[in-house]
Amino acid sequence: MSLIAKLDKSDVKQAILEAYHFRHACKQFDPDRTLPEEDFRFILEAARLSPSSVGLEPWKFVVLQKPELREKLRAVSWGAQGQLPTASHFVVILARTMKDLRYDAPYVTHMMKEVHHIPDEIVDQMLMGNYRTFQESDFRLLESDRAMFDWACKQAYIALGNMLTAAALIGVDSCPIEGFDRDKAEQILREEGLLEDDRFGIACFAAFGYRVKEPRPKSRQALDDIVTWVR
Repeated sequence: MSLIAKLDKSDVKQAILEAYHFRHACKQFDPDRTLPEEDFRFILEAARLSPSSVGLEPWKFVVLQKPELREKLRAVSWGAQGQLPTASHFVVILARTMKDLRYDAPYVTHMMKEVHHIPDEIVDQMLMGNYRTFQESDFRLLESDRAMFDWACKQAYIALGNMLTAAALIGVDSCPIEGFDRDKAEQILREEGLLEDDRFGIACFAAFGYRVKEPRPKSRQALDDIVTWVR
């Protein structure tokens, strides 16, 4: 029996909801407090175990701790002015591009055969059958490099959400960030050799650390305003 199965369900639900109420988009962190290594590895593990479409895991997580590189990014990141210099850990979440995600790309075959251990004959059927149809006509991902990259970013955001929740569950603050000039930020990473021959692009940033002040109360729409039941 798993540990989760042994826990009281009401306690688990309460802990998760408290974590969501605790979590907020922290704009500035305490620069004198650093996350314990084991806590940050737990957050990264939540990302690693996240689900992705077709199990392709089209992401990479660059933990950016080098002050000089953070400062370069800050110059082109209007939404990370407070977080880049103060966050204990700053993550650039990358998403794979068309080069790696087209149905006949070596990376796709590698994931299915060598990571997920799907038999060769089934992989061949998938790639030339349903997966090719999915890319060509169902979602029309082959129409442009941007269409495929945006699809990969959607998958990366699943991992992002799990990282934010995992952090909140252990009392760590965070902030997802989209406020940056993507072209300029990617050029900075390209010069550092981090985009691997343009097989990756930036999906978003995520900062982690400890708050310096309490946020305002959380505000959200009512559940009935966002949920439609079809019975």
